[in-house]
Amino acid sequence: MAKALRINLALQGGGAHGAFTWGVVDRLLQDDGIEIAGISGTSAGALNGAALKAGLVTNGRDGARENLDWLWTQVGGVGDMRLAHWMAALLPSPGLVSQAIEYSLPYNMVDAWSRMVSPYAFGPFYQNPLERIAGKFRYDDVCADSDPALFVSATNVRTGKIRVFSGTEINTDVILASACLPTIFQAVTIDGEDYWDGGYTGNPALFPLFSAKLPSDIVIVNINPLERGETPRDARDILNRINEISFNSSLLRELRAIHFVQRLIAEGQIPEGAMKTVRIHMIADDDLMTRLSVASKLVPTPATLKALFDAGQAAAEQFLNQHRDKIGKASSVDLPEMYG
Repeated sequence: MAKALRINLALQGGGAHGAFTWGVVDRLLQDDGIEIAGISGTSAGALNGAALKAGLVTNGRDGARENLDWLWTQVGGVGDMRLAHWMAALLPSPGLVSQAIEYSLPYNMVDAWSRMVSPYAFGPFYQNPLERIAGKFRYDDVCADSDPALFVSATNVRTGKIRVFSGTEINTDVILASACLPTIFQAVTIDGEDYWDGGYTGNPALFPLFSAKLPSDIVIVNINPLERGETPRDARDILNRINEISFNSSLLRELRAIHFVQRLIAEGQIPEGAMKTVRIHMIADDDLMTRLSVASKLVPTPATLKALFDAGQAAAEQFLNQHRDKIGKASSVDLPEMYG
């Protein structure tokens, strides 16, 4: 039997769009020829990463698939961080669901409210709807000193810097901090510091995966479109694109740094072996994601979650068919073309 190809997973945040990552990971877990050695997750990526790690520790691949299924069943049960999800059955297309919700009166009323009213205004009535999910993770397994290594990122509100949590540092508060959108949730306090969503500073953070103990192949599961074909004109579309650019900026900076180092190594300006050569791969479905918006990130309708899961499975299947032979040998993302 051939030796399994060892990879690291870098899991982006993006609210309910993280169900796409669920589909990707579920497909990878069905392939005995792929071994997940490290995970870096932010926001929804942190939730996926914690569920994946705990499941693998307790019952291997089957346990991980079951745990991820449980996670997204729970997310679907949240309904909405802000409003009901009654349109799912009427509009089966994810794009239509997203658009219908985005233009609905209830969504716009709550959206306007969230822009004017601080989450701190709710006083003792405030409750983070994700806490009931994050609090149920088996943290003995999430924090277990065994593969895969798990890293979770959050943004320090005071300094604006990223903090990467790992090992026994990871708990309910860390997961909630990593997924803390400041217009919806109150900051999460950890060790005397307040934290917001990790997507602002690392979506996801790649540098924890540069460890010599981990493989050189990093598979990024991207759920925020890097490019759009047209400049947005509508106010909602403009805000949506601002959101995408903001949450991709840290990833693009890290990819540029990787490209720079690789070029120096290739030119002989850095001695061979002095720095780790990282191979970058990406699984995404920009065609689907460009048809969605912030609305479908915040409203986890069952129909949209199922469509995202299916799209993730298909994207992972396509990646394995096209690029499996590059794992362990070369990047399947052309960084010179991206940054040349």
